[in-house]
Amino acid sequence: MTMPNFLIIGAAKSGTTALYHYLKQHPQIYMSPTKETEFFAFEGETLDFQGPGDRGRASITNFEAYQAQFQAVTTETAIGEAATVCLYSEKAADRIFYYLPNAKLIAILRDPIERAYSQFLMFVRDEREPILDFAKALQEEENRIRDYWAWGWRYVQLGFYSVQLQRYYERFDRNQIKVYLYEDLSNSPIQVIQDIFTFLGVDATFVPNMSTKPNISGMPKNQVWHSFLRKPHVIKETFKPLVPVQLRKKITMTLRNQNLVKPQLSPQIRQQLLPVFREDILRLQELIGRDLSPWLE
Repeated sequence: MTMPNFLIIGAAKSGTTALYHYLKQHPQIYMSPTKETEFFAFEGETLDFQGPGDRGRASITNFEAYQAQFQAVTTETAIGEAATVCLYSEKAADRIFYYLPNAKLIAILRDPIERAYSQFLMFVRDEREPILDFAKALQEEENRIRDYWAWGWRYVQLGFYSVQLQRYYERFDRNQIKVYLYEDLSNSPIQVIQDIFTFLGVDATFVPNMSTKPNISGMPKNQVWHSFLRKPHVIKETFKPLVPVQLRKKITMTLRNQNLVKPQLSPQIRQQLLPVFREDILRLQELIGRDLSPWLE
């Protein structure tokens, strides 16, 4: 039975999708075909999330189905998956320790206010967020939790990293955990990715193609064009057989990204949220040994 020996545990909207695609290119690394299995967060549960688009989620809650994600492993030595909900989930750390006590864990953390805003813009991009004003959407968080919307709608709650990471430090040896900042990946992507290769015990000289930027958040400049790129259309169906799948995906992603714009986060909202996160950020500094003062500005 083949199981993963490393996991990317989060945080959401911190570069985990890009990291998943970069690692997947390495010949010695196998990544699960389903990026976000969410198995360790929801094992054995029957999910019925009620938020817009939540019912289309494909979380894997059955062990046999989870194990099948790794049946195609051949000669790869590092076997992994990326599931950002594992950082937030109160149950995931125990479940991971039960199944994979020797697993290596990778976390990328982002300024929690910027992370929340990026999550909001992603749901706007995907035409799921019904409120297009970030401040008003924040006011609905408790109502959405009460109404059983999926975890991704918890813009603020997802950002208390010290509490979330502490669960892993209490169960796993520190040598099994690598924590990076979103700024690390943005400013020095090759250095970060090769450090991860070293951590995973694979060839650290390999350089993946990092030219594409998957899962960029933003608001569409042209909504009609955005909807055309996202949804089935007779014109696209006509040309689909003529264009290879990977090329088609690359073209669509490029065109979609070019049509997105990221409005500046309101300074007033930042000032509103800073006191909410301040104590957690200070605790996180001590926990991971990194200077997070820019997050407090």
